[in-house]
Amino acid sequence: MTIRPATRDDVATILRFVRELAAYEREPDAVEATEDMLAAALFGDRPAAEAAIAEIDGEAAGFALFFHNFSTWTGKPGLYLEDLYVTPAARGSGVGRALLAYLARLAIDRDCARFEWSVLDWNAPAIGFYRKLGAVGMEEWTVQRLTGDALVKLAES
Repeated sequence: MTIRPATRDDVATILRFVRELAAYEREPDAVEATEDMLAAALFGDRPAAEAAIAEIDGEAAGFALFFHNFSTWTGKPGLYLEDLYVTPAARGSGVGRALLAYLARLAIDRDCARFEWSVLDWNAPAIGFYRKLGAVGMEEWTVQRLTGDALVKLAES
């Protein structure tokens, strides 16, 4: 198994994995991203995110998409994992752990104070996996989101 930074040539694979992840997360029709959108976001003039690809015997077996955030409390950047996906055939082979370890090393190399992500509250297998790695749930925090009309309405106010 190898873990490597994604390249522009991986965009179609990343989008396929995003769609498979959306289906797993019970939102198969929610993906609006296109290959062009992902290429611009990951490899354009001002990249918004990065990705890593896991390969087994040269075949893509999973990916992690991440970006930096910032903590005013620590005065340092953090690494935020947006998506972690392992193909069904590769689950249980250590791909997920290898991707997370790769990102943990990257976070340390980049002097990040935190490595964070969200997980759906019903995804017990993932939560159990994260707890075994030492991750702690942020029980007092909830994600807030503005999209669509609500986002436009606030922006126009």
